[in-house]
Amino acid sequence: MFAYLRLIRYQNLIFIAVMQFVMRQVVLVPILQTFGFDASMETNMLFLLIMATVLIAAGGYVLNDYFDVKIDAINRPDRQIVGNRLSRQFAMFLHQVLTGLGVVCGLLLAFFARSFTLAFIFIVVPGLLWFYSASYKRLFLIGNLVVAFVSAMAVLVVGITQLAFLKKEFGNLVFETPIPTQFYGWIGGFALFAFLCTLIREIIKDMEDEKGDREMECRTLPIKWGINKTKMFLYGLVVITVTGLFLANEFLIHFAGTLTIRYIIFGLVLPFAALCYLIQKAKSQSDFHQVSNLSKVIMLIGVLYSFVFYYLQAKTFGISLFNVFVLK
Repeated sequence: MFAYLRLIRYQNLIFIAVMQFVMRQVVLVPILQTFGFDASMETNMLFLLIMATVLIAAGGYVLNDYFDVKIDAINRPDRQIVGNRLSRQFAMFLHQVLTGLGVVCGLLLAFFARSFTLAFIFIVVPGLLWFYSASYKRLFLIGNLVVAFVSAMAVLVVGITQLAFLKKEFGNLVFETPIPTQFYGWIGGFALFAFLCTLIREIIKDMEDEKGDREMECRTLPIKWGINKTKMFLYGLVVITVTGLFLANEFLIHFAGTLTIRYIIFGLVLPFAALCYLIQKAKSQSDFHQVSNLSKVIMLIGVLYSFVFYYLQAKTFGISLFNVFVLK
């Protein structure tokens, strides 16, 4: 049983589910409360969204291991599941079942929301994951960008879904309010952060897996540029991410006080500095694995800023915090 859980990366799936729940309940709902709207997406629809996303992601992880049997035999023989504990044929069957169920959940959600955009997303994303596992991940930078894009979509689709249900209930009236701008401003910010963090982590993983990738004639950044130039590229991505955080605080986040900037400095900039230090020191596969884990933690810290947002939103506009009390 544990082998199946490892195969579908259950820790990542839990993170995806929690992240989507938090984006809706801790970011979107407070914005709706600010404008006097009740949350129009019922709990069962949120559950359907999370199930669709998690099932498609699980199917993608299985598919990735299906295509990476030879690479995993070199990079992580002690942790290899497909081709060792499970046959490739069963892995493909499991991928089809998980992805099929995910697409069905996504299309049901799109039907209830009356949204062609949602249907398009839940059809296109599984296709992207297939091409990523089959070929894109072996190409220079393309595979990294695809995974980063899919990660960002897992965040952005929460806002798209909520807006679809708002439009269904209130018609185009909702687009005459600041709500869509607020939604895409905040959810888009979290999605962009997820994109950059995922891109950084995927490149770190390429350095971790360089040995097996080279044997299979992949063309990842570490293989084409070498480890040192790839590290420089990662430093550049970290600088871009940190600069974006400061610019967002200066020009886009208008809450009173210094709580946001303190969160950015101590919660994100310092961990990013530690990440750069560990990247610079990393030489072995285990070193890069440690760096990859830290990048996951940084992404989690970024998502947790949503609770700071909820607190500041409640304090600024006098809305109830978790429907329990009002801040003064």
